[in-house]
Amino acid sequence: MFWYDLASSLLVGTMNTLELLLISAPLGAGLGIAIGILGSRKGFLSILARAFSSIFRGFPLLVTLFIVFFGLTDFGIYLSPTASAIISFILCSSAYISEYFRGAILSIDEGQSLAAKAIGMNETQEFLHIIVPQAIRRALPSISNEIVYMVQYSSLAFAVGVQEVYSVAKSFNSLYFRPLEIFSILALIYLSMTALVTLAFRKLTERLRIP
Repeated sequence: MFWYDLASSLLVGTMNTLELLLISAPLGAGLGIAIGILGSRKGFLSILARAFSSIFRGFPLLVTLFIVFFGLTDFGIYLSPTASAIISFILCSSAYISEYFRGAILSIDEGQSLAAKAIGMNETQEFLHIIVPQAIRRALPSISNEIVYMVQYSSLAFAVGVQEVYSVAKSFNSLYFRPLEIFSILALIYLSMTALVTLAFRKLTERLRIP
């Protein structure tokens, strides 16, 4: 009975964790790339992009989570625990990914810019067809690491009441107090998810590799 209840409870928690990740990861990566592009340019938008990155890298994700879930109620905004967790994950991961992507853009050799101009490309064409594709390839390993981190810090969602897999395991352990079995299985679940993320990004990196 213990093992059946444990397996069914962890399955529900795992599905909830996957829901958080499948929404947060692509949106966080997309927003991070967009902010990274803005941050690599000049002007007011660049200043805003860098400010965004500095702010959300400047304090723990848990603080962002509490501000979004509890703090926004002062303005009459009431979000569900799941929505609060997703928004917090997107804000935090996009801040880090934007810096990875901005660094990848700035690492592109200036000679390629001159070559693009020599064949008649304007600045926008050069940026979209020469700079951005190479920057994506260079930033992929760092973005992969950030998504792996997101899998791990998804456990923080329990702090605002999301019934994700860590929360379920913690509750189950408080009932049966069998930490070795419960948390060992929990570790295997996280290990499986991070392995899948690593494998997916490895395949993507191979696919985008320049022959």
